[in-house]
Amino acid sequence: MKKILIVVDMQKDFIDGVLGTPEAAAIVPAVVQKIKAYTAAGDVVIVTRDTHQSNYLDTQEGKYLPLVHCVENTAGWQLDPRITDVLPVDTIYVDKPTFGSTALVEYIGSYVQEFGQAGVQVELVGLCTDICVVSNALILKAFYYEMPISLDSACCAGVTPSSHEAALATMRSCQIQVL
Repeated sequence: MKKILIVVDMQKDFIDGVLGTPEAAAIVPAVVQKIKAYTAAGDVVIVTRDTHQSNYLDTQEGKYLPLVHCVENTAGWQLDPRITDVLPVDTIYVDKPTFGSTALVEYIGSYVQEFGQAGVQVELVGLCTDICVVSNALILKAFYYEMPISLDSACCAGVTPSSHEAALATMRSCQIQVL
């Protein structure tokens, strides 16, 4: 079984920056421990980074969420240093301009091609449960419907506690195991 941890958008702007929340800050130690466990086991770690450009406010997302965040190569775009400090040297980074990542689907697809859907197990952690985490979980489930996908709810936080819970309910409904 090939085990893959996907760490979604553990960036400064979502933790203690412009879109940060106390809930997001609170999960950082648990995410650090999760990364350490996967690394110690020799498993794969993939990190996504929400990545926008200076024209963010002119994009569709920028019109609906007019708070400039995660602009590439800014302080807010950087991963939290506690996360960076524990990432293995062979970490795969996926910069994504939107909520769900087709590049992530391709990376996972290379493992599925080698091990089969039932031979790859994916676990997601990170931010925000109700936007990018759920988007990536569902896009992966759509492509690899026989691949076991789970989510550690103690290692995720949403925009609000209620939207976090709603996203967990959605993922349970779509046969994603919520731990």
